Parts: sequence; structure tokens; C-alpha cells
Amino acid sequence: MDTKFDELLDFPCMQTFKVMGVAHEKLPADVIGCLQQLAPGDYAPTVKPSSKGNYHSVSVSVRVTSKEHMETVYTELSKLELVRVVL
Repeated sequence: MDTKFDELLDFPCMQTFKVMGVAHEKLPADVIGCLQQLAPGDYAPTVKPSSKGNYHSVSVSVRVTSKEHMETVYTELSKLELVRVVL
């Protein structure tokens, strides 16, 4: 992943990740479980359903320590089965 996060952000910092995925009760737990492995902490995700209810967006603020750490979070969240997009 070739990003410019290091040019745009001062690390460490808080970054909100928005995860769009299939509307399933496991989605928030899967996202938090992944984040706990990468950046342990207390998370309070916000879950919003899509207009038709087929998808949910899970927003979570995470403390990232470097460009590489942020890229890893994006990559690992994207690998989750229920996840379709990570913003």
C-alpha cells in the first residue's frame, strides 16, 4: 500500500475508520476483535444501517502510531468476511 498518510497526519493520532459490511449481528464484534489485535483499547463503535437495511456501517476511532500501522489496520479490516469496504 503506497499512501501519503505520513505527509498528511502527525502520528500518533486518533483516526476514525468506517467499515461497511453485510448487515449481520457479528459485524461489529468482528471489527472490534480485529482492532483489539492490532491496537488494543476500549472501543465504542457506532453502527448505522443502510437505507434498505442490507448493509451496516461501523465507525470506530482508533489510535494509530504510524503510517505502517494505519495501513495494516485498513488491510486487516478489509480481510474480514462480512466487510465490503473500509474508509
